[in-house]
Amino acid sequence: MNESESRRPVDFIRRIVDEDLKQKRNDGRVHTRFPPEPNGYLHVGHAKSICLNFGIARDYGGKCNLRLDDTNPEKENDEFVEAIKRDVRWLGFDWEGREYYASDYFPQLYEYATDLIRQGKAYVDSLSSEEIRSHRGSLTEPGRESRYCSRSVEENLELFGRMKAGEFEDGEHVLRARIDMSSPNLNMRDPVIYRIRKASHHRTGDTWKIYPLYDFTHCLSDAIEQITHSICTLEFEDHRPLYDWVLDNLDTPSRPHQYEFARLILDYTILSKRKLITLVDQGHVRGWDDPRMPTISGIRRRGFTPESVRDFCERIGVTKNDTRIDMSLLENCLREDLDPRAPRVMAVLQPLKVVIENYPEDQEEEISAVNHPVDSAMGARRIPFGRVIYIERDDFQEEPPAKYYRLAPGREVRLRYAYFITCREVVKDPGSGEILELHCTYDPLSRGGNAPDGRKVKGTIHWVSGKHSLQAEVRLYDRLFNVANPERGEDDWLDLLNPDSEQILTTALVEPSLRHAEPEARFQFERLGYFVADRYDWNRERPVFNRIVTLRDSWAKVNKNTMADA
Repeated sequence: MNESESRRPVDFIRRIVDEDLKQKRNDGRVHTRFPPEPNGYLHVGHAKSICLNFGIARDYGGKCNLRLDDTNPEKENDEFVEAIKRDVRWLGFDWEGREYYASDYFPQLYEYATDLIRQGKAYVDSLSSEEIRSHRGSLTEPGRESRYCSRSVEENLELFGRMKAGEFEDGEHVLRARIDMSSPNLNMRDPVIYRIRKASHHRTGDTWKIYPLYDFTHCLSDAIEQITHSICTLEFEDHRPLYDWVLDNLDTPSRPHQYEFARLILDYTILSKRKLITLVDQGHVRGWDDPRMPTISGIRRRGFTPESVRDFCERIGVTKNDTRIDMSLLENCLREDLDPRAPRVMAVLQPLKVVIENYPEDQEEEISAVNHPVDSAMGARRIPFGRVIYIERDDFQEEPPAKYYRLAPGREVRLRYAYFITCREVVKDPGSGEILELHCTYDPLSRGGNAPDGRKVKGTIHWVSGKHSLQAEVRLYDRLFNVANPERGEDDWLDLLNPDSEQILTTALVEPSLRHAEPEARFQFERLGYFVADRYDWNRERPVFNRIVTLRDSWAKVNKNTMADA
C-alpha cells in the first residue's frame, strides 16, 4: 500500500469500489458525479456529497463530473448554477471541464421515452394529478390502473408527440411508465416520467414544452456519461428499483449502479431546501449567503474555511444509518484549523474608556505584540499606546464577585503586551449612573507585562489605543435555532428561530493594523473568538467583521439542557 492509499478514508462505499476494481468491473474505471438541482444554494449536507464523490475520484485516480439536474424550469436559474460551481471550487474540487446538464440530454431522453412507448412500457395518461394520486393506493392497498393505460402504441406516440409540440396545457396529459400498480414499492406504480410545463428553461429557453421527471432523467444521465458509481442519499433507496427498471428496459451506453449513504443531519439548523427557501423568501435571513445559513455560501461568509469543512466531512464518515451530528463537531474542526494559522489581534467590542492619569499627555509609544503565541514565523507587529485606551466593558466590575481577576476599584491588572494598571476612580453619568470612564495609574517599570519586583498579577486584559484605534462594525452570530432538532414539529419550526442569532455592534474598536486586512482574512480577536473580514461589506475606513466561532463551545451547557427537549 502506497502512502496515498494509507491515508484514504475507509467506508462502505470505498469498499464497494475496492471490490469492483478487484473484480475488474467497469473495465477498471471509477467515474462518479455530483448532480445537484440548480433550484437553490448548496448547503453543508451537499458538502458531504461533494467530498465523497470528488474524494473517491481523487483517491482512485478516476473522474468526477459536475452535472446540473435541471429538469424543473420553474424553479431553476443561472444564479443557482453559478453559486453551485463557485461553492464546489471553494471546497477545493475541480470537475476538469466535465460540466454537464440534464438539459444537454433532452433530445436523447425524449427518444428513450418514445422507445418505452414502442415497447408498450409507457403510456400517455389523461387523469388529473388528483386522480393519479388517488389511484396510486397506499402502503397497505394496491394501486388501480388508469382507464387510459390501454391506449395503443400508435395513439400514445401521437399524443406524446403533440405534448412535445405544445398542443396541450399544463396538467392535461403526462407520460407514465407501465410497471406494476400492485407493487409494494409505490415508486414502481406506473410513475410519471414526463409532464407538460410551458415555462422558459434557463438554458433551452422555450424549445421544450415537456420535461422529464428526476427519476427518469437521473439514471439515464448517469448511463450517458458512463458513470460507474451513482452515489446518492438514503431517501433515494426506494427509488433504486425504478433506476434499475429504466436502465434494464433501454439500450444505454453503460449500466451504472446506484448506492445510497446516510445524509447529514446537523443540530441547531435545517437542511431542507424547501425550508431554506422559506427563510430567504420571508426575510428571516438576509439571503442565501447570510452567515447564519447552513449554505456553503453562508458558512463561507461566516468565515469557515474549506479545510475545516472537508475535515468535518471526513470525521463524520460515510454510513448507511442517519445520525444527528452535534454542531460543536463542525465548530471544533474550524477551531483546530484556525488556531495554528489565524493571526492574533486585539479588538474591543463594548468599549470602556480608560484614562491613565500618570502617563504623560504628550507621549505615545509602540508596543511589540507577537502575531501568534507559538508560530514565531508569523512575526510581530507594533501597537500604539498612549494616555487614553479602551478596554472591554465586561473587564471591569465596580463590585466584583469572588474569583473575579479583572479590573475593579483599587485592583491591578496586566494590559496585554503593555503595562500594569490600577483603577483609582470611576466616573459615572450623574443622571443614569452609567459608568463613563475609568481613571487609572500605570507602573512604568512593568513594560511588557512584567514587574521588576516580581509581583504577580492574576488578571490580563486586552485593550486598544484611544487615539489610533479603528471603529468597526462587528456582527456576532450564533445558532440559527434555539433547539437541536428544529424540524421535530413540521408546522412550528419558524417559532424555534433563535432571536439572538445575530447581534450587530456598531461601536467596536480594533487595532489599526486591521485597516490593511483583506476581505475574508481571518483573525483571532484575543480572548473573544475568531473573526473574519466580511467578503462583501468590507471598508478600510470602517471595517466589518463577522464572528466565526467563539474560542470555546459556549453552547455546551445549552446543548445539555436542550437535547432532552429535542
